[in-house]
Amino acid sequence: MSQPTVEFHMANIKSQKKRNRQNEKARQRNKTLMSDLKTSIKKVETAADAGEPTDDLFRDAQKKIDIAAKRGVLHANTAARKKSRLATSITV
Repeated sequence: MSQPTVEFHMANIKSQKKRNRQNEKARQRNKTLMSDLKTSIKKVETAADAGEPTDDLFRDAQKKIDIAAKRGVLHANTAARKKSRLATSITV
């Protein structure tokens, strides 16, 4: 189920209308990026639990975490923490 766009408070000012459109586009991009990131992390954890090799999956997850941090979707410290915890979870 997708979330409805917030349109019940329509701005009267032209610049605010534009800002609302920009915010919605950014929200959609961030949502896609985070969804992809979470999926790649789950793939690594699932493979680790099954005893399968995780090298390629882990590298892919790290790359996606770094991209999210670079684009400002994740804070740099959050990205570092996620990578650290993921690394710890696959080595245990």
